[in-house]
Amino acid sequence: MERKNVLIMGAAGRDFHNFNTFFRDKEEYNVKAFTATQIPNIDGRKYPASLAGKLYPDGIMIYDEKDLTKLIKEFDIDEVYFSYSDVPYNYVMNKSAEVNAAGASFILIGTKQTMLKSTKPVIAIVAVRTGSGKSQTSRKVVDLLRAAGKKVVAVRHPMPYGDLAKQRVQRFGTIEDLKIHKCTIEEIEEYEPHVATGGVIYAGVDYGDILREAEKEADVIIWDGGNNDFSFYQPDLTITVADPHRPGHESTYYPGNVNVRLADVVVLNKVESAHPENILSVRNYVRSVNPNAVIIDGASPIKVDKPELIKGKRVLVVEDGPTLTHGEMEYGAGTIAALNYGAAELVDPRPYTVKSITATYQKYPKIGVLLPAMGYGDEQVKDLETTINATDCDAVVVGTPIDLGRILKINKPSVRVGYDLQEIGDITLEKILKEKGLL
Repeated sequence: MERKNVLIMGAAGRDFHNFNTFFRDKEEYNVKAFTATQIPNIDGRKYPASLAGKLYPDGIMIYDEKDLTKLIKEFDIDEVYFSYSDVPYNYVMNKSAEVNAAGASFILIGTKQTMLKSTKPVIAIVAVRTGSGKSQTSRKVVDLLRAAGKKVVAVRHPMPYGDLAKQRVQRFGTIEDLKIHKCTIEEIEEYEPHVATGGVIYAGVDYGDILREAEKEADVIIWDGGNNDFSFYQPDLTITVADPHRPGHESTYYPGNVNVRLADVVVLNKVESAHPENILSVRNYVRSVNPNAVIIDGASPIKVDKPELIKGKRVLVVEDGPTLTHGEMEYGAGTIAALNYGAAELVDPRPYTVKSITATYQKYPKIGVLLPAMGYGDEQVKDLETTINATDCDAVVVGTPIDLGRILKINKPSVRVGYDLQEIGDITLEKILKEKGLL
């Protein structure tokens, strides 16, 4: 039997999961290469033989996506599988055009082929876009389940930026585990909130192995989705978070639009700070494509630990990195806090950036006067620290969900911003979980 030559387009997450669930050990396919984008320092590595299976004793090389057309021709590729997320539909179809023009078929793998079945109930919490408010929704659901006496284990969408073989299954139960696994800032932003409240969260590369480990200690598994991807596990309940600050994205981004259509519940978040017409626009779209979904209005009010360091001060606002970069938000929780608490000025960090942080602004020029908390590796963490410390300001407003001062040595006063989900009205997550028999 002649094997089909395959290339998988990815960003060190969905691509590896699609390989593990759909391609590994299938002799009808020959995966010649992965490509990588969105995240720095992914290309130039190999998907290791220990993960790739018996058909790939030398592993599989990961290339930069900019070489896509050349790779299709060089490896005589028959099929290209698009396997990353948080991108507009016109971007996806432009990639499709490039692939088709090079002679290959362009394919999106669906839920049936990639969702794994658990022996435990699974609640999937996903989003329309990065930065919609999935994290506080996850925390709310976890708190409700724990209060009911359930053992809850979260499983996070992958972010394997280190040694892939060593990262096959990662368990985080303490702050020390974050150091042991040498987590990036992006990883810590997602793992620390669970760990800090006494929870356990898994991540890694092989989500079949991860699921089997998580099932050993869980009554309920939370799929804590990232990058607006859909769940790797077959859910008993899907909660999708939508963002009225970016109306229209729920219908024009992949695969956030998939998540709207899969949802049992849509949390329409940030309604306290969104324009009414934008709230109505998102609500009407959800109802048009998924009339059976329950819609919950949610607010994420901002709080800070040291408001006196903001009022009347010149502040540098540090926001969640992915929210500002491929999430395309023009502001985040830190900005809202700075404005609400009376900052005199938002200081522009761009004159003070160095190396990889400078490159980030070149790649994402719409970021503006905010500083994304980029930290993919030790060098970039150092660049972030250098940029913050060089910026001429009175205080730093940290809008990320972690204690950035624990990772960086910041040479000026800093303020931490927090936010939790508050449901508005009679329809609540607690009621829905009870109706589904999950509480």
